[in-house]
Amino acid sequence: MGILRGLLLLPLAPVEGVAWMAERLAAEAQRQFEDPGVIRAELADLAAARDRGEIDDDDYDRIEEELLRRMQSTTTRLDRESAR
Repeated sequence: MGILRGLLLLPLAPVEGVAWMAERLAAEAQRQFEDPGVIRAELADLAAARDRGEIDDDDYDRIEEELLRRMQSTTTRLDRESAR
């Protein structure tokens, strides 16, 4: 029965592969989004962009607030996980 089932479901294999890849990509994107090192690098890039005059102070403040909020959220989650 296993061989028959495998043959019948064979056309779905590409769909399963795409779903698996999408899950892996989403997990990696989330990891990078929450990585404190990545957030610190983004803060440094933001400060450099302001220093070069590429963004104004209002944009700097808005983006910095978003990054700091991400950092706080990530730090809080990591602290809770390490306390378990």
